[in-house]
This record gives sequence, structure tokens and C-alpha cells, in this order.
Amino acid sequence: MSLRFNAISKLSASPVTEVEASKKITAIFGSNVFTLKVAREYLSDEAYKSLIGSIKAGQKIDRAVANQIANGIRAWAESKGVTHFTHWFQPLTGTTAEKHDSFFTLKGDGTPIEQFEGDALIQQEPDASSFPSGGLRATFEARGYTAWDPSSPAFIMEIGEGKTLCIPTAFISYTGESLDYKAPLLKAVEALNNAAVDVCNYFDKNVNKVSATLGWEQEYFVVDEALFNARPDLVMCGRTVFGHNSAKNQQLEDHYFGSIPERVYAFMRDFETECYKLGIPLRTRHNEVAPAQFECAPIFEEINLAVDHNTLLMDIMTRVSLRHKLRVLLHEKPFAGINGSGKHNNWSMATDTGVNLLAPGKTPKTNLMFLTFFVNTIKAVHDYADLM
Repeated sequence: MSLRFNAISKLSASPVTEVEASKKITAIFGSNVFTLKVAREYLSDEAYKSLIGSIKAGQKIDRAVANQIANGIRAWAESKGVTHFTHWFQPLTGTTAEKHDSFFTLKGDGTPIEQFEGDALIQQEPDASSFPSGGLRATFEARGYTAWDPSSPAFIMEIGEGKTLCIPTAFISYTGESLDYKAPLLKAVEALNNAAVDVCNYFDKNVNKVSATLGWEQEYFVVDEALFNARPDLVMCGRTVFGHNSAKNQQLEDHYFGSIPERVYAFMRDFETECYKLGIPLRTRHNEVAPAQFECAPIFEEINLAVDHNTLLMDIMTRVSLRHKLRVLLHEKPFAGINGSGKHNNWSMATDTGVNLLAPGKTPKTNLMFLTFFVNTIKAVHDYADLM
């Protein structure tokens, strides 16, 4: 019997994986995140104010204060059973990267202790020789640095019985070139803030900061594990590269917003629970247009945090799908003849006074500010379309 026929014969015997009963989302949301509320509990006033200043105003954190913050983060992590930490970063591979180190070390006299100091929090030096650099440097020039991004909170990743403290970081070369996706984004966010605040001050002198906001939509396909393994192209590429169109695609338009299959529904509930623990504010789930295609979407967030959360979501979905004997396809066009999976980016700009700059104003004055940003946004997209 061929792999495919064998896979089809197993479909009817594939049970729905038991998922823990749904809990009130607010009871678990952010439970594995070092939020400002948690920081207030574990940090001194000096350390807490320094962290707030870094997050909101980009202020430099003194090395002595960094030690206090690191000790507070370690105390919180250890209270949850964490033994290792990692600088979590996003190299130019399309996935995330991490190198785990334990809190365990030895004193000079051989006494074992748990330790996590400011130096380890702020900067690490992973081997960068095997990561893509876009031709910036030769392979033997291995040195690369990860640098802590305080604006994206540390979190605890649970995999089985293991728990690891993850510290979001930017990844740069010894000479300062960006080797990841976060560093250019942070530079763009700062450039936008500087330019937009100057414009806002013509209308409102109280505006001190402008942030880009993002609400992404994650579309994906779900395939049974046995059927997935029967297709070498899916296994190797995450998409089909040969084959025949199915007898029924999306001609009847009966899948969009239809009833979610029970097996997929259990998978959705499972990965959503993992996401809520990590502070990912998922709000929506539904069937998409193509057969076996689905979507989830969160509430808007500050853009840097939103990108981190989307990257985390894809990792969580891929891992959780294995529990359900399913495979998630995140490729933008895994099948010919039917819809691909878009990742719509609904973005805007918001001031620290609570104004959405791309929302029409309710008075002539506020509407003029909206029109100013709206017209210039259209102009920028027109002039720099090749970069998008």
C-alpha cells in the first residue's frame, strides 16, 4: 500500500486530542511574562524606574542597576521553576534562534550557586559565522552580539517539563551591522518617532512620543500528520511543488467562516492557551477561504512587541500541532489553484496622549492632524513602494 493510501486509511482512526478545559483568559494571560506589574514586585524603586525610563524614553540603564534588574528577573524565573536562560533573537533565517545557559555556576572555592548578572542580561556573544549576513562579511568573521531589548518583556517558554527564560534581543555584528530583523525595526521605530513628534507638536504640544502600532493576521493551513509525511515536497519545502489539483477546491465558497472541524478546534484552543500565557492577545479565530485553511488574529500592539508575538505564535503553532498529529503550513502559497496564506499587517501610528493618527478627528483641529499624516503616508508609500 502506498504512503498516501496508508495515510488515508489512518484518518478515520485519528482521535481528537484531549485539551484542558477552557479557563478564563484573564486568569492566565501574561502568567509567563515579566510584565511591569511583576517588575514592580521584584525590583527596587531605583531599578523599576530605570526600566520604565528605558522602555518609554530609551534611557540608558546603569550597569549597577542592570545587576538589580537581572537578579529580579532571575528570582521571578526561579519561582516558576526555571533553570536556564537564553537570548532570544531573530536572525535572517526566517525563524528564531537561542542558545541556552544555566543559572548554575561555581564560586572560586567550588561552591555551586545560582547567578544571573547584568552583563549576561544586557549582552551575549553567540557564534555568528553560520547565520546569514547578506554578504556583509566573510564566514570566518564569526563575532556577533545579542543586545537586550527592554521594550519587549522577558518571558518563560515551557516545552514539556522544561522551562527557559527567554530575553528578546537584537543581533548585530562586531562592527555594528544588523544581522537580524529586530535591529532595523527598532531603528525605523525611532526614526518615525522623531519625525512624527515634530509634526504632532504643530497641533498638540503635549505629544512627546509617537509609536507605530500593528495588528497582524496569521493565516495557515492544517494537514493531517500522515498525509503530510506522504508528501516529500511538504516535508522538505513546507509547500507542494508537484501534483494534481484536488477534485474540489474553493469553488463553492463554503469553507469561509464555516464551522471549525473538531480536531482543528482542539488544536486552536491548545495553542491559544500557550499564547495567552506568553501575553499574546489573540482575539479572533475562524475558517479561511480555502479548504483546511484557518486564521487567527490579535488585538493591536506596539509594533516591535507585535512582531515578537507573531514570531512566537508561529513557533508555538508548529510545536503544538505535533501533539494533535497535525502539521501547520505557514508558507504563503503551499497549494496551487487555491488561496494562499496572507499575513495582513494592519498598522497605524499612536501618540502617548492616546490619539490614533490615522483615525479621522472629531473636530476640525484634530481632523487636520489626521489629514496631515494620512496624506504624507500615502505620499511615502507611493515614493518608496519598491521597499515594501
